Amino acid sequence: MFIVNSYALAVLFCFITMLCWGSWANTQKLAAKSWRYELFYWDYVIGMVLFALLLAFTMGSIGSEGRPFLKDLAQMDASSFWSIILGGVIFNASNILLSASTSIAGLAVAFPLGVGISLVLGTIVNYIGAPKGDPVLLFIGIALIVVAIICNGIASGKVEKKKEGANKGILLAVLAGTLMAFFYRFVAKAMDLDNFANPAAGMVTPYTAIVIFSLGVLVSNFVFNTLVMRKPFVGEPVTYKQYFQGNFKTHLVGILGGAIWCLGTAFSYIASGRAGAAISYALGQGAPMIAAIWGVFIWKEFKGARKGVYGLLAVMFCLFIAGLAFIILSGN
Repeated sequence: MFIVNSYALAVLFCFITMLCWGSWANTQKLAAKSWRYELFYWDYVIGMVLFALLLAFTMGSIGSEGRPFLKDLAQMDASSFWSIILGGVIFNASNILLSASTSIAGLAVAFPLGVGISLVLGTIVNYIGAPKGDPVLLFIGIALIVVAIICNGIASGKVEKKKEGANKGILLAVLAGTLMAFFYRFVAKAMDLDNFANPAAGMVTPYTAIVIFSLGVLVSNFVFNTLVMRKPFVGEPVTYKQYFQGNFKTHLVGILGGAIWCLGTAFSYIASGRAGAAISYALGQGAPMIAAIWGVFIWKEFKGARKGVYGLLAVMFCLFIAGLAFIILSGN
């Protein structure tokens, strides 16, 4: 299988993670023109599972290092399996909340707030579970990003709320971020982060982890998303009949969104062996900056904002960049 052996390459993989995690929601925005997010989310999960399998049978099965996917899958023990499944279930609950928040409050608000909270809490959780890197530099970077999140919150508060239930969207983002902080640790616990080339018996490689994780998301989706379809946060209930009435192009947009997210997550898992779980997670969760860029410049979510809002957003971007720089330096 393909293994990252240099810190520089691990950082590059984490930046790809950040781009993917900050960009997949654009597919939700595209689908939202004619498609409720509850229906979009089914295609998103299907895309995640399909792309995880593609990675497992390509990058996870070629090369001379490590165990190939099927061999790794066969030796996985129950503890590793259920730990990853639990990570998938926690992620799915949080991501449904984040998707709901995005549909209500907008990309530039939901992501910096929800994923920003997840970044701070998740980095702490992952560092405690697998300490790696300079904690002083790491948490200086996190502190800068916290201030950036506050700037975004102030900026969003200055924008006239035109969407019904915008405050509910903000609350959902907070709940999503808090819950999302814990999923990565359960997955990392099942991987031998110190030796992907020859992992301990019962533990798994990143490629097996992303497949099992995606299946955990899929299975739990029959519970979580079905409930949200019947009792939506905003709007009328939707049905499975409506899902199957969607056209091919609409379904494809959702599948693309899941594939983009899955690529980012897989690269984060792959990089964690060299960079450590805390740094990989923290760098990837720089996604709010990417999402805010999309929201501000492409989707014009702050159009008509009050005076000073764009100055706050500029400060937010600068603080995010500085924070990410400290996180990178903490791993050297």
